[in-house]
Amino acid sequence: MTTVVKLGGDVVHSDALPVIAADIARLAAQGAVVVHGGGPQSTALQKRLGIEPNIVAGRRITDRETLDVMKMVVGGQLNADLCAALLAAGARPVGLHGASSRAIAAVKRPPRVVAGGGDEPIDFGHVGDVTGFNDELLSLLLNAGHVPVLACIGSTAEGQLLNINADIIANQLAIALGAEHLVLITGARGVMRDIDDPDSRIATLTRQQARTAIAEGIVAGGMIPKLEESIRALDSDKVGCVHVVGKLTAGELAREIAEPGAIGTALLP
Repeated sequence: MTTVVKLGGDVVHSDALPVIAADIARLAAQGAVVVHGGGPQSTALQKRLGIEPNIVAGRRITDRETLDVMKMVVGGQLNADLCAALLAAGARPVGLHGASSRAIAAVKRPPRVVAGGGDEPIDFGHVGDVTGFNDELLSLLLNAGHVPVLACIGSTAEGQLLNINADIIANQLAIALGAEHLVLITGARGVMRDIDDPDSRIATLTRQQARTAIAEGIVAGGMIPKLEESIRALDSDKVGCVHVVGKLTAGELAREIAEPGAIGTALLP
C-alpha cells in the first residue's frame, strides 16, 4: 500500500511539521512518498531580493531569476528542512528533484490560454508539465524502506529545470504509482461548506459530488484546482482515495487513512 503525501510550503515551516513527520514515518513501512511545494517562501525571498513576483490567474510566471529562487528555496532549504524533520521522526528520507536522475520528468509548457488570464496565450516561462517519473529509482528507494521526498522541480531530458505545481506532481505521481491513498495537507481541515465554520466540513465526496460542489460555488478559491486535480486522479482508476486534510494533531494522518473522512475530506470514486 503506497501513500503519496503532498505538503505545501506553509506546512513545511509550521509547528505541525514534527507531528506530520512522525505520522509519515509510521507509514514508511508500507511505502510513503512525499511531494512538497514552497510558494510562500519563494515569494518572500523574491521580495527580499527586489524581484516582484509575477502572478497571472493564480499562476507564477517563472523567468530565469524566479527559477533561481525556486531552486534555492524549494530544491534547497525546504527539501533539506523536510528531510531533516523526517529523519528526526525516525524515517529514512531521500531528497529528490528533477535533476536527480529525472525523478520528475517534464517538458516546458507551451504558451496557452488560461481561465482568468485573458484571451491571449500566456508564456509562463520556465514552467513544466509532467511527462513521467523515474520509476526504477523510486521503486529502488521504496523497496529499501526509504521515503522519497520530491521538490516541485522537474527536468527535461537535456537537464533544463522547470517549476511545476506541487499538487499536479502529487496527483500524477499517485497515478504512476497506483497509490491507494493520496493525501493533500492544506491549511484547512478539509473541504468546507463555509470556510469560517469549522463544523461545516464535508466528510466524503464522490467524484460527481465534487464536480457539483465546484459548479454550485460551494467550493471556492484555491480549493477548486485541488479538487479538479483530485478528480482527474480518481478518473484514472489507479488511485484509491484522495484525502484533503489540515491542522493535524498526532495520529490523525494515520486515522484518516484508516477511516476515510474521519479527520478531513475523503474523495471517493
